[in-house]
Amino acid sequence: MILKKATILIVDDDTDVLTAVKLLLKTEAQEIITEKNPENLNSLLQRNQIDLVLLDMNFNSAINTGNEGLYWLKKIKEWKPNICVIMITAYGDIDLAVRSLKEGANDFVVKPWHNEKLIETIKDLLDKKEGSTPKKATGKSSTGDTSILGESEPMQDIFHKVNKIAPTDANILLLGENGTGKDLMAKAIHERSLRADKPFVKVDVGALTDTLFESELFGHKKGAFTDAREDRTGRFEDAQGGTLFLDEIGNITLQQQAKLLTVLQNRQVTRLGTNKAVDIDIRLICATNLPLSELANENRFRKDLIYRINTVEINMPPLRRRSEDIVILAKHFAKLYATKYLKPAMDFEPAALQKLRMYNYPGNVRELQYTIERAVIMADDHIMRADDLIFSILESPSDNSTIDMDNVPLSTMEKNAILKVIEKHSGNITRAAKELGLTRTALYRRLSKYDI
Repeated sequence: MILKKATILIVDDDTDVLTAVKLLLKTEAQEIITEKNPENLNSLLQRNQIDLVLLDMNFNSAINTGNEGLYWLKKIKEWKPNICVIMITAYGDIDLAVRSLKEGANDFVVKPWHNEKLIETIKDLLDKKEGSTPKKATGKSSTGDTSILGESEPMQDIFHKVNKIAPTDANILLLGENGTGKDLMAKAIHERSLRADKPFVKVDVGALTDTLFESELFGHKKGAFTDAREDRTGRFEDAQGGTLFLDEIGNITLQQQAKLLTVLQNRQVTRLGTNKAVDIDIRLICATNLPLSELANENRFRKDLIYRINTVEINMPPLRRRSEDIVILAKHFAKLYATKYLKPAMDFEPAALQKLRMYNYPGNVRELQYTIERAVIMADDHIMRADDLIFSILESPSDNSTIDMDNVPLSTMEKNAILKVIEKHSGNITRAAKELGLTRTALYRRLSKYDI
């Protein structure tokens, strides 16, 4: 984990220590939480997504054993076994600090510490923690994919956000183009929530007519309409205690929006054909491929409903803006479909990987997935070649979708790569240069050379 994205808890009964560490880390980390009383540790850990704890070895608390730090270390490891803990100790207590390593501490620092050394210790621990954690959010879909994978900065930002909001009951709006993985992300959020053992119910509300909308979501009594031959619960009741995922929410009519808003406000549904209201307890996740600016047009969508469904929003980036993940995803799908179709483990020739990197993916991850599935089926052996990769003609053609990699000049490839990275970073030259492995000056020279 990058320190800039971390939340760090400092527990010490010395106010000067708390102030000093907070001042040192406030520009380095995302959030710093300080606490004098270790007896508040449990509530702090439950209320916050803490990445690392700096814990003093000695407190003037009711637990007067001389080993207070070890006691609270054991408690932290009981409550949150995977959390990183650095012990803060005086020089005379080094033996006790060494013992803390055997009890589960990750490291210790000695007062007075060197600021650079403390920051480096924290960075190293967070990096090791990240390296031991799969960079994915798990879910399952009917398409056969089982993971949202990503090492790119946009996806790491999303995973960090999901870790914070998944345990809450906040309503979530997933935004993004078709094929970016909104369905899988909804499932992943459910599986990381406190409702994970309860139902996850998905409804494509954009495909429902007005009559079906009420019957499908709210249920009906026998005889409520012509084809209502028996009582039926709606999807809200089916998801009781769990998560209800309303896909394509941007496509429902204003009349449907009014009915949905009433249910969300009252936390009750009334089946068609009855006046009896039923209380509901669900966590709501919605998704749309419309940008939020278009969704906010009141001629199309009610703003009061947007506020109801959008406590937190997550923007799923298109694949062209997370190019570092293309090869990771391709290899994942190759393994998945080689197993499915009883093929040997697949490898990619360099030209195939280059072709994958250069394509624009108007159909996003879904298009990449189906491209690899076809390639696995058609490949003659365990090596996937550039000719095996045939991109879908169903998607909008792009300038680089039909590149013959064998005949592209090196200068054109370099120009395309620079344009792609600059677009990804929204024109930020510093970030683009860093990803390309160039200095800012060198990148400016290339921009001038290619008249970009």
